Amino acid sequence: MEQKSRKPVVVSGMQPSGPLHLGNYLGALKNWIDIQNSGKHDCFFFIADYHSITENYDPKEKKEQAFELICEYLAAGLDPEKSTLFVQSRTPQCAELAWIFNTVTPISELERMTQFKDKSSKQAKNVNMGLFDYPVLQAADILLYHGSLVPVGQDQVQHVELTRDIARWFNQKYKKEYFPLSQPLLMPLAKIMSLHEPEKKMSKSAGEKHWLGIDEEPEMIKKKLSKAVTTPEGIKNLKSIYEAFSDKMGGPFDEKQMAKTKETIAHGLADYFSDFRKKKKEWKKDRSSVEKILEQGRKKTDEIADRTMAEVKQIIGLN
Repeated sequence: MEQKSRKPVVVSGMQPSGPLHLGNYLGALKNWIDIQNSGKHDCFFFIADYHSITENYDPKEKKEQAFELICEYLAAGLDPEKSTLFVQSRTPQCAELAWIFNTVTPISELERMTQFKDKSSKQAKNVNMGLFDYPVLQAADILLYHGSLVPVGQDQVQHVELTRDIARWFNQKYKKEYFPLSQPLLMPLAKIMSLHEPEKKMSKSAGEKHWLGIDEEPEMIKKKLSKAVTTPEGIKNLKSIYEAFSDKMGGPFDEKQMAKTKETIAHGLADYFSDFRKKKKEWKKDRSSVEKILEQGRKKTDEIADRTMAEVKQIIGLN
């Protein structure tokens, strides 16, 4: 019954919650493009809209946020001819599989997940069950397509370990080696921190001055960087940004002349993302083409998901 692929299956996604920032790009999107272009994997990259509704959000904005994110995927270089691109909620079998996985996942394992504690602290008035159960849905996202590799940084390894555990618990309970034991595909990461609180990761939730969007116009990039703090941690963060885009930097990183160094970084970033900005605008104007790509992705994921769920239901005695 186990589905076979000639190549290892890679699955990953991002939540639609507004424009991507430097941390999102270096921590995920750039790596996905490298994986895709290696030609060594069968790639599935999705818009994690089910995951995004566990956080505080405006329902009126969610659809456009999802559309903007897929445009950013495409503008950055994800290719629908090389990767399957799709919206999570349009293949809702992931939620059905997550329910089945809930029946083999001990509560104690979810209670120790660090991301639940972190997210709960940021939205103390909205600590919902979705936040707690987030890792199980994440496991379903991966295993629905029999994902064997998940591109992550070291701070996300815990979630991949749980996905592997859930696959093992399912296989053991039903005495069937059905799901693969997914492994983390550790990626080189430049840890990008807040421009104003460099002891914290760059995040949109902290406020506009803390993050730098990859679609921002040159003047805004320059303005935000000019106000970035230059404490020892701040300088270290700016140096990380400089080094991550070193090929585009037209001058040295001089800690004694940080105003000039910030201008160098601003020019370098504006140059690096100039093609991205242009392509994103083009994709946003061509909504019909974007929808065709998403429909193409939905058809492929639906076919795999239907087969997986039919086989799972047979294994657990519902078919």
